[in-house]
Amino acid sequence: MTRTELVEIEGVRLLATLTTGGEVGLLALHGSNEGGTAELARSVAERCGATSLVFTQPGVPEPVHIPSPRMAVEHCDLLRMFLSQVTVAVSLHGHMRRATPRSIFLGGANRPAAHLLASGLSALRPQFDPVTDLAEIPASLRGVHARNPVNLPRHGGVQVELPLSARTRRPGWDPEVPDNPPRPVVDALVAGVRLLAAKSVTPPGR
Repeated sequence: MTRTELVEIEGVRLLATLTTGGEVGLLALHGSNEGGTAELARSVAERCGATSLVFTQPGVPEPVHIPSPRMAVEHCDLLRMFLSQVTVAVSLHGHMRRATPRSIFLGGANRPAAHLLASGLSALRPQFDPVTDLAEIPASLRGVHARNPVNLPRHGGVQVELPLSARTRRPGWDPEVPDNPPRPVVDALVAGVRLLAAKSVTPPGR
């Protein structure tokens, strides 16, 4: 079942789209800012029978980027439904780090889940390199803030920061051309999410 909700956060109007499924949840908090993340969340969730929650700013030429911890607003009904539905989340983001164009950073508070998800993404080597060591992940991309929506489900979650070439095959920025994520990346994320669904991964202290 798919539901939509218009929600305003810090003066920014967003469209939230929730598709309910299993207890693993795919998040795309910046679907209009970070090309391909919305499409990846929907595709992976559909193939895995998972739940997905995507935030977009339709028709906005220059979408506003709201930091993830500030997206956890209590007045978003679909976010509350998402958090009540899932036990562990996978939040998809995009990075543009020129020094690490092949790195897929796996942050988030649930470190065992990050390592398990990385085992699915290992099929992408040598084109992409999954990184799970928090010390090797830029501080702003670690996704460990307690208010980050990825860490709010019962077992927390994994923040996945993908370089541009792992998110979209679109040549350049053109709002008329859809973001089509590379098929190998979709397949690898599906494999990782299925591992999460098959094994209950509880972070230390929970």
